[in-house]
Amino acid sequence: MTAGGPTHQQLIARDRLLNLLDAATAGKVTVISAPAGSGKTSLLRNWVDLAEGGGPGRQPGRVAYIPGEQFRGESQPFWLSVLDAVRYPVSRAGREPAPTTPHFEAARVVDLILAELAAYAAPDRRIVLAIDDVHELISAETAAHLTRLLSELPDGAHAVLATRRDLPLRLHRLRLVGELTELRARDLRFTGDEARALLAASGTDLPEQALAQLMERTEGWAAGLRLAAVALAGHPDPRRFVAEFSGSSRAVAQYLVAEMLERQPADVQELLLRTSILRRVNGALADRLTGRSGTERILLGLEDANAFVVSLDPERTWFRYHRLFGDLLRLELRRRLPGEMPALHRGAAEWLERGGQPVEAVRHRQLAGDWDEAAALLADQAFSMILDGQEKTMQSLLHAFPDPDGADHPELSVAQAAVDLAHGGLDDAAAHLTRLEDFLRQADPERRRRLAPATTAVRLSLARRRGQLADVLRHAEVLDAPVGPAGEPSSSHADLRVLALMNLGIVEAWALGPSDGARHLSEGAELARGIGRPYLEVACRAQLGYATKFTSLTRARQLCEQAIALAEEHSWGTATILAPALITLAESLVWSADFDAAEEVLERARRCLRGDDGPGIRTLLHLVEGMLLAGRGRPAEALARFTAADEMQSRLPERHALTGFVTGQMLAARCRPGSAESVTSVTSAAPAELAELAREQIATLPAPLPDCPELRNAVAVSCLALRDAAGALAALAPVTDAGEAVAAIQAGTTVESWLLAALAHRDLGQDTDVRHSLERALDLAVDDRIILPFLTCGVGELLAAVPDPEPGHASLIADILAAAEGSQTTDSPQPPSMPELSPTELRVLRYLPTHLSRPEIADQLSVSVNTVSTHFRNIYAKLQATDRSSAVQRARDLRLLGVGRLRRSDDEADPELR
Repeated sequence: MTAGGPTHQQLIARDRLLNLLDAATAGKVTVISAPAGSGKTSLLRNWVDLAEGGGPGRQPGRVAYIPGEQFRGESQPFWLSVLDAVRYPVSRAGREPAPTTPHFEAARVVDLILAELAAYAAPDRRIVLAIDDVHELISAETAAHLTRLLSELPDGAHAVLATRRDLPLRLHRLRLVGELTELRARDLRFTGDEARALLAASGTDLPEQALAQLMERTEGWAAGLRLAAVALAGHPDPRRFVAEFSGSSRAVAQYLVAEMLERQPADVQELLLRTSILRRVNGALADRLTGRSGTERILLGLEDANAFVVSLDPERTWFRYHRLFGDLLRLELRRRLPGEMPALHRGAAEWLERGGQPVEAVRHRQLAGDWDEAAALLADQAFSMILDGQEKTMQSLLHAFPDPDGADHPELSVAQAAVDLAHGGLDDAAAHLTRLEDFLRQADPERRRRLAPATTAVRLSLARRRGQLADVLRHAEVLDAPVGPAGEPSSSHADLRVLALMNLGIVEAWALGPSDGARHLSEGAELARGIGRPYLEVACRAQLGYATKFTSLTRARQLCEQAIALAEEHSWGTATILAPALITLAESLVWSADFDAAEEVLERARRCLRGDDGPGIRTLLHLVEGMLLAGRGRPAEALARFTAADEMQSRLPERHALTGFVTGQMLAARCRPGSAESVTSVTSAAPAELAELAREQIATLPAPLPDCPELRNAVAVSCLALRDAAGALAALAPVTDAGEAVAAIQAGTTVESWLLAALAHRDLGQDTDVRHSLERALDLAVDDRIILPFLTCGVGELLAAVPDPEPGHASLIADILAAAEGSQTTDSPQPPSMPELSPTELRVLRYLPTHLSRPEIADQLSVSVNTVSTHFRNIYAKLQATDRSSAVQRARDLRLLGVGRLRRSDDEADPELR
């Protein structure tokens, strides 16, 4: 590193780069090409020291080091120094170069250098030619001779060149045969660990967040980090320093001006200054701001020269400046050309708007002080930004106006309403819509026409978020005709139709459960794909899983996984629109008792919902959280989450598809043992009174849920808690007598109804009915692998006692028993001694608590009886058991039956059991 960088004695060990240089000596040439201050010289000198000293993993040999900066383009002294360095094994600082001569022939000297290299190099020793600052000495003649030298290096010789810019050397043949290694600026950037070591050497220890911010600002540039480290040493407020650190900081600015800006010709400096106002620049835009042509060639040259100009696309048409360099350029622009800045921003805005980059155009209008034009442009673009999910961008643009509340620009209310909706501020969005409508009544027809798509989109979204199906239908009717003037087709019509289908589908799914919601969402997703609106497609597909869960949990899980995969393709893995898919996926995992996986998905959903307080999605989140806790045997915590869900749903103006489920789960949780509000601890009400309370709540539900199965289950739970089995059966009768019709509402609810019936029949001593109820529950649960109700109802003993279960039920029973065992020991310490059973032995072990014979188990696993018998013997030996019964007991003592569950897909993935 040159001026401003660490001295040779203050090097930070960068082993990854030293190892790269070591490995590169297997070839012929290494070129280190990076901007000033990237640490090229420090790296090269450190590696030369190590190479000269040999050591572990390094081949002994000679290193000839030539500091090119000393020669400043003088060819004769450079070549004589190279010859002298390879001829004599002395220190680079210990010998004067040979005197110059008027009859110097560079080609002849290159011949002598090659001869010296060939004479020294051998299989057991190497010679390295290290030339620093090659950019200081390259002329057309020197480049030609250096190309020849590098191309003809003998075996055992290697050359390392360090330069600030790409060299005019013809090394394509070496690159083609793998003999050329190139290290560039991206390779020399400091990693987080290297930056931390550099700061530590200066006595500074930054918190992780501050270090990450410093790395972002410096982009890992060595000189920037070193200058920051020097300034940070002893600084009273390191966090504040990092927050304010930029290219306009005095030390950084002085370095960049001296090493970068002032080294450029005057016309290049003017180009850099005038275009520094841009986040990215191309040749045409640079021509517009400089008033001349041919600037693309200059930008390409600056990138080739490693002048802190970085291309952004493979075609090298768009460029940006290094963050610190951009800061410095803007500082210099304000200092040198302060009066021209508004005109520059205005010119950029005009070009960007014509070029189809309205967001950047708005920013430059704001920076130019053209507030009316900026407001009109942002309002016009609000619809497109809504469709592409750019609410955060709209929010940042709105905050830049001098009147953030939009008092001087009421047309901005459409953007403000969209931002409010994205953050769950439904009342604020409604207020902004009212203000917008006042503005539109007085606006000219053309202005109303331009704002109509965004206005309709916001109205639709607000009605949907409030669960107002009638309002959604009313606003959707507007979409039957194009938005443009009579007879003129509107390009926004397809976009609006997608929005209508999405909002209709969501409201229908939430309001009615199984309905046209899934169909409308599917149509919306396909239309969004067809018109190239991936954000809307993800939004539709994220809701489609929820709309489908009422008929098939398995299908809902598949749809959610597809939505998540599509979102991740577009880097929307934590976007708010993905939350419904994540929560519904977590719910399906909870129903299958895959609690650990469900908790991971829920945590991701919580991150998506930060800043969104919409009651609908929060109701679903709290509900699934409660279901998970109930399944893990933590009823008090589950009740708290169900209560939170009930409080959230009370904020919705209308009942919805989850109303009965939320209320039913909350009532049932209060009745279960372990709840802080269990029936026995807070009330002595008779079963009939509890049942009547539930019936009153059922009566308040709107169609199509006047006879809510979830609340009937809650009544049954309360009756069973108070030993009223007959009352439980009476409450369940409308569900259990309805057959498949009820199962379409929620299969898990119907499974729970039959399990509660089984418990009631058990209390009444009706063994035949117990088995019938269990079989009905298993029939309904087997396809979607529904396990949760078996855990919350506590029917493990009943299942274990079922004699000769149907083959289709056996593996599900094994899963249920394993999950029950695991849920009881979630917080217990692991036994000190655990037998090491193979995955296939663990899977066979899960069938031992059932009454299946070995041939039946073999049939379930699609393997031979001999294979099953072999696993039986291995299990008995490892568990120190003598028979099946003792093996089961031993496995339960060791909690092996709670290790995992058998899934149908495992059979196909397990070659040992095929």
